[in-house]
Amino acid sequence: MAKTSQPLLIKRYASRRLYNTETSDYVTLEDIAVFIREGREVQIVDLKSGDDLTRQYLLQIIAEHESRGESVLPVDVLTDLVRSYTSQSMSVVPQFLAQSFEMLQSGQSKMMENMGSMNPLAKMPGFEAMQAQQEAFMKAMTGGMMPGSTVPQPSSKSEEGLDDIKAELAALQEKLSKMTK
Repeated sequence: MAKTSQPLLIKRYASRRLYNTETSDYVTLEDIAVFIREGREVQIVDLKSGDDLTRQYLLQIIAEHESRGESVLPVDVLTDLVRSYTSQSMSVVPQFLAQSFEMLQSGQSKMMENMGSMNPLAKMPGFEAMQAQQEAFMKAMTGGMMPGSTVPQPSSKSEEGLDDIKAELAALQEKLSKMTK
């Protein structure tokens, strides 16, 4: 599927069926998950009201994967997310998650670059596809909050915690680079 700057528009009909406006056919949640894994931005709107339902459907895709045992989010993280919806920290959580995923993606990118230059597996067929899939996953998990996008600046307390995380990540990257030598 070709990457375009426009998101793929999916319309939800009153019957709850999802319609791909590019290919003029009906799609499933799994089809939408495949589009996202391929790096495509997706927007899902209700045909009648025009409401944006993208977030609702992305959460549903994640819930289905989690229920099938494809666990990515530990129970502690899910519990903290639920708590954040009812606490004053709710405004900090999205910023923290976006920055955490950005750091994770950056670390993974550096690791993949290092692996590519030193690892004979980089010449193996499918290695580039695996890298693209990881990038699409990170993009999906961060909700489009990628490097270069504007994120409100956290408070100084959040920055202190972020500095600690950055230091730990740097130490882990250093250990990893020593292991690959």
